[in-house]
Amino acid sequence: MNIANKWALVTGASRGVGQQIALGLAGRGVNLVLHSSNTGNQSATRALLANQGIEIHSVAGNLEKPDSIDAFVEQAETLSGGIDILYNNAALMTPGTPLFDTPQADYERSFQVNVYSIIRICSFFAPRMVSRGFGRIVNVTSGIKDTPQLDAYSISKAALDKYTRDLAIELEGSNVLANMMDPGWCRTDLGGESADNDVTTVLPGALVPALLGKLEPEAPKGKLFPAQDYAGIDF
Repeated sequence: MNIANKWALVTGASRGVGQQIALGLAGRGVNLVLHSSNTGNQSATRALLANQGIEIHSVAGNLEKPDSIDAFVEQAETLSGGIDILYNNAALMTPGTPLFDTPQADYERSFQVNVYSIIRICSFFAPRMVSRGFGRIVNVTSGIKDTPQLDAYSISKAALDKYTRDLAIELEGSNVLANMMDPGWCRTDLGGESADNDVTTVLPGALVPALLGKLEPEAPKGKLFPAQDYAGIDF
């Protein structure tokens, strides 16, 4: 599907996977609202997006604070005139801890950023997308498994997957699609230096859920799209 001239909000767009998503969307002619905890963090991303011929706005918000979330989503909607594509990319990983020693606070922080904030963001944008007759929601998940020392992170992503599948069913028939994208284990601040993949390999696969057209008999919904499955493919 041609998504040129649509508006996308990318959370966590200052570096890593979020930055790559922003670059990929810009290459398709998509106008961007970049989110990070501080707009000053976005200078590198904005420099990479220079001369792309698109409109770009910046918003800031703390995903641990509901009031801050409410403020930046309202701002993003106003600046864009309506978000068409939403990438919930920003995430939190607490330090690795033996499973039985993981403090409750780590679970609480992980769920606030990786689940509750995304529910709040989707609950704002999804009804507006429905009213306009178009939307693509992409929740960035993880294939992490067999790592109990990162349990707070991994089970928050499992909860996000379940929420995304439920959201997709709720949106059925509206031409607003909700799906998941797994970037794979990439060398980023979150993934670490020993990860398998360079972060640039998330493209073009990270864009697949945003490019989905209305297929018959039904469009993919609540589906997982592993970005690394498309590494090296030109489309």
